[in-house]
Amino acid sequence: MGDFRHHIAAFLCAASLAGCIPATPAPPSRPAPAPDFERRSLGEALDVYERPTWTLKSVTTNAVRVNAGVYSVRPGDTLRAVGEMTGAGSEALAIENDLAPPYTLRFGQELSVPAGLYHRVGAGETGIGIAAAYGVDWGEIITINALTDPYILRVGQRLRLPSDARPVPRGPVDIDARAAAFRLNIDDILTGSQPALAEAARPTAGSAAPRPPVTTAIAEPAYFVGRFEWPLNGPILARFGPIAPGRVSDGINIAAAAGTPIRATAGGVVAYAGDQVGIYGGLILINHGGGWVSAYGHAGRIDVKRGQSVRMGDVIGRAGATGQVQTSQLHFQLRKNRIPVDPMKQLPPR
Repeated sequence: MGDFRHHIAAFLCAASLAGCIPATPAPPSRPAPAPDFERRSLGEALDVYERPTWTLKSVTTNAVRVNAGVYSVRPGDTLRAVGEMTGAGSEALAIENDLAPPYTLRFGQELSVPAGLYHRVGAGETGIGIAAAYGVDWGEIITINALTDPYILRVGQRLRLPSDARPVPRGPVDIDARAAAFRLNIDDILTGSQPALAEAARPTAGSAAPRPPVTTAIAEPAYFVGRFEWPLNGPILARFGPIAPGRVSDGINIAAAAGTPIRATAGGVVAYAGDQVGIYGGLILINHGGGWVSAYGHAGRIDVKRGQSVRMGDVIGRAGATGQVQTSQLHFQLRKNRIPVDPMKQLPPR
């Protein structure tokens, strides 16, 4: 069921999720799945099929405490240079001093330097990985740094951390020691899983069958055709909206026999393919452009990779019972500008 409305305060691991990195090459063909396939975890199921293409990469914690102060602009100063000298970063200085592009400074201008703990973004690091490394909420980082869509960080950018950030030793975070303490949700993936880019680099466009999976930030499709098709046929087990006191579904659940093909509801680019969001098990996210994203959860098999272009009707995986369900089914969501919408109002009548 959906978890968009309740932002989880802890995250899956203290490591950055730096996009799709293949764990091992796909194994040769294996025997058909055992009769109890629908009761397997995704990890067990993918021992039979193909392993997820999204894995973990460490974040180097380097946060520095900056004290509040005032900086007097000198000849030749740029906002970026002042941000480096003060340790607060140009983005924080712009917010604190209500500056707007092109951020032209005047000789003698006094800039307020906001106090805080600042992390310097490294190559390939992601927002959710940085948040996890310091044990803070990625949503808070978005807010205090005024981050906006498409939420792609810049290498060298200074991110101001929430006040409850836990001091940690400088250096790579121990993934295994802290992985069990964190959880992710779909919104975290949509806003915080893009690896940081160098200053002049551009996001990568989707391709037919990337090999290996794309490990850089991915560009949104240029356009959206404006219609969706059903990802598979089957009885509706749960509908969009409230389902019990204090529980809300951000999508619909469709019954499907284990191994039933899951098809892309519309053309787009795979933004995520893996099993790091525990509640959904095998999960695929497709960015369709125009602010639209579709989600496919509880997959027992994943047949696409991050950065892969897909067309409406392409098989992207197989139904299963991974995540927090007992029977084989598909959890299907549609989101517009990150907000879950009722898929039944967007799909063709049947």
